[in-house]
Amino acid sequence: MQATTTPHDVVFLFDCDNTLLDNDRLLADLREFLTREIGAENSKRYWEISEELRAELGYVDYLGALQHLRLEQPLDTRFLSVSSFLLDYPFADRLFPGSLNVLQQLAQHGPTVILSDGDMVFQPRKLKRSGLWDAVEGRVLIYVHKEKMLDQVKEVYPAGHYVMVDDKLRILTAMKQAWGDSLTTVFPRQGHYAFDPKEVSSNPPADVTVEKIGELAQVDAQRLTGSRNS
Repeated sequence: MQATTTPHDVVFLFDCDNTLLDNDRLLADLREFLTREIGAENSKRYWEISEELRAELGYVDYLGALQHLRLEQPLDTRFLSVSSFLLDYPFADRLFPGSLNVLQQLAQHGPTVILSDGDMVFQPRKLKRSGLWDAVEGRVLIYVHKEKMLDQVKEVYPAGHYVMVDDKLRILTAMKQAWGDSLTTVFPRQGHYAFDPKEVSSNPPADVTVEKIGELAQVDAQRLTGSRNS
């Protein structure tokens, strides 16, 4: 992706999982499918491998965990159905109510960008099948640890002010420490991270908190764009 040469007044950055899309629901559906299709013991082993890979790679590698499980049991052909479940999953049905409307509303004030953690196969698939990729006109950045790639984010999408919308206070805090007053942090209280007592107690509140992502469309744009400081 080519870097933008002319800075925007404001750029809106959005996380994907549990911010725009109900990833907890995806996980619940996957757990149910695995138990039904490959059995409780194989399902348990899949999630063990998934956690091992998360610790090693820094992100959840759904397809990689499946490949490792198949290597452990090469004669079990039931695992082949899991890949179809993941790749053909109805991601568009898991968007939180109002997600696309929020992207549309804020795009009137500046470019909307998906800034997500994840791998380079499953995460883009999720974004494309959910409609989020098209909703931001292909402005998508995916990293292993996005909070460590902020210089690259600014190079690709330079702006006088940024807005970051994320369900993880840890990410919002790290970005606020790096960008200071040039960033407005928005915390939608959705998903298990948003209600994790340790996560909440160990990080300061975001600049703006909403209970649901759809509510962001009703927030005065001046609270988000930094114009209140101009």
